[in-house]
Amino acid sequence: MQRRNFLKKSTAATAGLISGPILASPQNITGPTTEKNHKPAKPIVICTWNFLNASSKAWEVLKEGGSSLDAVTQGVMVEENDTSNQTVGVGGRPDRDGNVSLDACIMDKDGNCGAVLALQNIANPILVARKVMEETPHVMLAGKGAEQFAYEMGFKKTNLLTEKSKQEWLEWKKTSQYKPIINIENHDTIGMLAIDKKGDISGACTTSGMGYKMAGRVGDSPIIGAGLFVDNEIGGATATGMGEEVVRTVGSFLIVELMRQGKSPQEACEEGVKRIMAKNKGRDDFQIGFIAINKKGETGSYCIHPGFTFRSYSEEGHVNNPSESYIKS
Repeated sequence: MQRRNFLKKSTAATAGLISGPILASPQNITGPTTEKNHKPAKPIVICTWNFLNASSKAWEVLKEGGSSLDAVTQGVMVEENDTSNQTVGVGGRPDRDGNVSLDACIMDKDGNCGAVLALQNIANPILVARKVMEETPHVMLAGKGAEQFAYEMGFKKTNLLTEKSKQEWLEWKKTSQYKPIINIENHDTIGMLAIDKKGDISGACTTSGMGYKMAGRVGDSPIIGAGLFVDNEIGGATATGMGEEVVRTVGSFLIVELMRQGKSPQEACEEGVKRIMAKNKGRDDFQIGFIAINKKGETGSYCIHPGFTFRSYSEEGHVNNPSESYIKS
């Protein structure tokens, strides 16, 4: 059953139980900075890290008049299919037991969202997450349930562990040291936000998670509100880095709400990082990077340690943007 039909039946069954004032209440909480009459922003895509090919693919979709949802889907898939990228999709580093598990989420202009957690044996988790969003009444599917759903949707079983990642895992097992590396290979999760020619915003996020993590570990990337959040009236945000710290502050949702209150994307990203640092009381042995975009197409980014960058592609060009950082080099 498609989500739309499920929700329509659910709404019809319960509408009589809800009073008029309650039904009207969402109109009163959109906030003073909601801009309904501004001129739509020109198409733009931004993504965490220097993912040139992914942002190029997303821009290709936008340039041809495609939707922001299709743009972010096809954009992040580039990295899911790149076996040389050991932090996303096929070829990702396995957990400490040698199994590659993938996480992804997606969110569209209407607030619809879907996610898969700890998904094994499926090459493109972002496509499965989109199927969860479009074909089920749910938001998240995890583990074996997500894998079974993928097979039912026609996805093929795929060996995600490349020989390179396998050999590195076997070498790691000799010491089994488990310490996240700041700016590992200068990239990890890919989070992407896009605005299409209609002015609509969508976002996607996908990762294989921390290399050699505990089996079943899930970070922020597939968690709506943590690794990704989009409000089409305000903007969107996505995160990269140590997922546990992003989850603790519901980082991407926080940044969008700060933009709702009037902060620029840059100001909101800075505040998001500062909240994390305040909670950690001086601990700084990890990296977090946020990127954000508002309805006007203005962008921002901020991180803890120097080294984080984000790609932007618009009519103004294709640029790898160094991010300002909380800790200066």
